[in-house]
Amino acid sequence: MRHSHLAPLLLLALGLSLAACQAKPDAPPAHAIDPTLRSQALIDSGNAAFTAKDYAGAAKRYASAVAVAPDDPAAHYGLGMALAKLGREDDARLEYAKARELARASGDSTQVESGQ
Repeated sequence: MRHSHLAPLLLLALGLSLAACQAKPDAPPAHAIDPTLRSQALIDSGNAAFTAKDYAGAAKRYASAVAVAPDDPAAHYGLGMALAKLGREDDARLEYAKARELARASGDSTQVESGQ
């Protein structure tokens, strides 16, 4: 048989093809490792939700950013904005105050002061 010598090559090719199809664990995205990047991604997502007038969704994302980076004034400020839109004025004031405190401590109160 003339094609009998092709069988081992076909099996080898099939084996290599199947091996290439196996799922390979990829490195996690940078924002999954670095809390600062993760927090910023959540803030950006909260900003998009806020712009779309999804204030509950924005509040969840900002709250997640606060959980990831509790010392980030932008996360607290965003949460305050979303809470205010949801009618939770007392909670919003607490978040604004925390944002202001953190911004002053870091020497960058311009982002918080200019927003109010």
